[in-house]
Amino acid sequence: MSDSVLRDGTELLVAGPDAGVLRLGLLLPLSGPLGLTGPSGLSAARLAAIEVNAAGGAAGRAVELVPVDAGRRPDAVAAEARLLADAGLVEAFVGFHTSDVHRALEAALAGRVPYVFTPPHEGGPRKAGVVLLGDSPARQLGPALHWLSGRQRLRRWALVGNDYIWPRAVHRTAARLVRSLGAEVVLDRLVPFPLAAGDDPEAGFEELVAALVRAGTEAILLSLVGRDLAMFNRVFAASRPAAGVVRLSGALEENVLLAAGGDETGELYAAMRSFAGQGDERRIALAERYRTAFGAAAPVLDAYAEGCYDGVHLAAALAVAGMLSARRGQPGAARLLEGADDRGTRLAWAAAPLGPPRADSYLARADGLDLTVIARL
Repeated sequence: MSDSVLRDGTELLVAGPDAGVLRLGLLLPLSGPLGLTGPSGLSAARLAAIEVNAAGGAAGRAVELVPVDAGRRPDAVAAEARLLADAGLVEAFVGFHTSDVHRALEAALAGRVPYVFTPPHEGGPRKAGVVLLGDSPARQLGPALHWLSGRQRLRRWALVGNDYIWPRAVHRTAARLVRSLGAEVVLDRLVPFPLAAGDDPEAGFEELVAALVRAGTEAILLSLVGRDLAMFNRVFAASRPAAGVVRLSGALEENVLLAAGGDETGELYAAMRSFAGQGDERRIALAERYRTAFGAAAPVLDAYAEGCYDGVHLAAALAVAGMLSARRGQPGAARLLEGADDRGTRLAWAAAPLGPPRADSYLARADGLDLTVIARL
C-alpha cells in the first residue's frame, strides 16, 4: 500500500501550501507513554484518506496527512501544530493524545483551524473549532460501573490513575458515581506522569498493590494510560488478590493488553467505543477494509485507531459541506454526526464507505490476549 497520502511537515515548509489538496495534520503519539498506540492510529487514518481519494477526494481535492508526534511535551506539540496552521500548510487537525497535550493544542489552535480530538476526554466546554468525538467520563464509565456493581455487588472501590488532566476528571466523576451506587472509595491514588528519570515503575506499582490490599479493595477503576496501564496490570495479575478484585479501565485496548502480556484472571474489564474482535456489521466491514489495505500483520485496529479513521472522514465531510473552518467546525460536526437523512448530509459522507461514526459504548473482558465484548452499554 502506497504512502502517497503522507507528507512530511518539514518538506511542506519549503514547498508551501497547495490549494488543490486538503491537508490534515495528524496528531498521534508516535513516542512517549502512549507510543504503543500510535502506529494503529496512523494506519487507520491512512485508510480513511485512501478511501476519500478513491472516491474522488473531498470536493475534488485529494486528502494528504501530515503526521505530528503528539507524544512529546505539550508545548512542543502545540508549537509545531501552530506553525503548520499559521503557514497555511494544513486546514484542520485530527488525532488522539493525552489531555495535557490536548489542552495545549486547544489553546494554540483555537480560532485558527478545526481540531478533531477523537478519544475519550475529560468533559467540559471547548474553544472555537474543537470537535470532540469521544465520550466524557460519565458517559464512558458510568454505565460500566452500574453494570459491574449490579452483578457483583461491589462496595469498596479504589481509583488509580496517572496524575494529569483526564485521570483527575475521571476520579472526580467516579467518586460521585461510586457514592450514588451505595459504595465507597477506599483509596484514591494518582501516579506521577511521566515518571521522573531513575524511578522504578514496577517497584512503585508493587507498593501500590500492597496499599490496595490493605484498603480491602474489591474493585479498581483504572485511569492509567499506555505503558503505565500495561505495567500495572502485569504487576497486579501476578499478585495474590488478582483473582478476586475487579479492574475496570477506560483506556484499555488491544495494544496495551498485548504489552501487559494478556490477562487470565477473568476480572479485567474495559469500557470503550469499540474492540477489535467486535462482531457487529460496521466493525467487521472496517476490519476487512483495513486488512485488505495493510495485510494481516498491520497494527491492531483498536478503538483509538477507529476514532482516528472516523476523525479523518469527518474532516473530509466537513470540507465537502463547506464547514471546515474554526467558526463552523463545531456546529457543522454536530449536524453531520446527528444522523440526519437529508441530501446535504448524504453528499458530505459520500466518500466514507461506512458512513458516519457511531456513538455506541461497550464493555469487554480480557480473555488472554483478547478483549471479548460482554455488554453494550
